[in-house]
Amino acid sequence: MKSLHARIKGRVQGVGYRAWTIETATCLGLKGWVRNRKDGSVEAVFQGEERRIQKMIEKCFDGPFLARVVDVHTRETEEEPACARFSSKSTL
Repeated sequence: MKSLHARIKGRVQGVGYRAWTIETATCLGLKGWVRNRKDGSVEAVFQGEERRIQKMIEKCFDGPFLARVVDVHTRETEEEPACARFSSKSTL
């Protein structure tokens, strides 16, 4: 299992990006979490098979219909999601 931390920037808050992320990651069979950041970005950790994580990152560049993503920065992480399913966390 691989874990990847992602920071998504652009018009990604107030457009359903977190709900879209939960639905998309769940459909891809990923574990992890997503949350808004006070700086206007969205942060997520994806855990699962590498090819499924890469597919999720590709999808993050588009996001939901109203989103306008300008950058997706990723890095590997050792973080283990606490939950067996994909979930939302409080804003940080």
